[in-house]
Amino acid sequence: MTRSHLALLVVIAIVALLPLVGGAYALRIGTLACMYAVFALSWNVVGGFAGYPSFSTAAFFGLGAYMTGILMNKGAPLIASVAVSFVACFVFAAVLGAVLLRLRGHYFAIASLSLVEVLREVVNNATDLTGGGMGLNIPLLASSSIMGDATFFFYAMWGLLLLTALMVVLVASTKLGFGLNCIRQNETAANMVGLNTTLYKAIAFGLSACFVGAAGGFYAAWVHYIDPSDVFDILYSVKPIVMALMGGLGSPLGVVCGAFAYLGLEEIVWRNYIQIHSAVLGILIIVLLLFLPHGLVSLRPAALWRGIVARKAKHV
Repeated sequence: MTRSHLALLVVIAIVALLPLVGGAYALRIGTLACMYAVFALSWNVVGGFAGYPSFSTAAFFGLGAYMTGILMNKGAPLIASVAVSFVACFVFAAVLGAVLLRLRGHYFAIASLSLVEVLREVVNNATDLTGGGMGLNIPLLASSSIMGDATFFFYAMWGLLLLTALMVVLVASTKLGFGLNCIRQNETAANMVGLNTTLYKAIAFGLSACFVGAAGGFYAAWVHYIDPSDVFDILYSVKPIVMALMGGLGSPLGVVCGAFAYLGLEEIVWRNYIQIHSAVLGILIIVLLLFLPHGLVSLRPAALWRGIVARKAKHV
């Protein structure tokens, strides 16, 4: 385990202290921050490690949300429903990935984006099961108070973030991570030396989907009502890519910091520029990407100190 991975786990542990110092609003922001971090870390497995620009995050988020909602309406408990959604998203993504990941570059990006629209249309037309465009109501959990409900879902999403981070650390430290790095650098050469690239990519795609699906399940139970336009929102596919670029592509610590920074910017801009928040947020993100092309992870104290020393040496 590298120092970067240890730092990632420390950051996640610090986030767990939020209920001790914050109220209901802080817990809401913390829950969203953990959900965004799950998105970014999951996307990083296939997009950062393997180098495949996936736009399918919204598809698996919506799939997990609807599977959990349907199971809870049938009487299944929340944790069991989320667990079923987790496994189903992994199997579905792994099988589908074995086919889709034969495409490369923008061809794969377009195919993964179309998956969002396909699942949205399936949900819209399966009215007897999903409620179609009218949406789906999710049963309320037995909770003693608003704070109790907020605290439960915060720790549920935080626990999922911890599991996602441990998965990413494990992948990066094993043969799977090495194989994905080989695929990113030169997939043709990796095939030639005997690496089963189809299997590696399918596993990576499955891992990038199952935790997002579980996040969708917790989200559905948290908000109590979902509809296709909400959980299959294409922005859920775009945001993880922006977060990863902001934090540092390929770095688990970087993408988590990018997720937290993105949510912070989103919340500040929404509060102060509600009429033009999308434009302002877009401009801020572009500026960050221009001046920090390697993401927030490049702002290491040692790197900054070397830069300052190098500049001083030029003036001597």
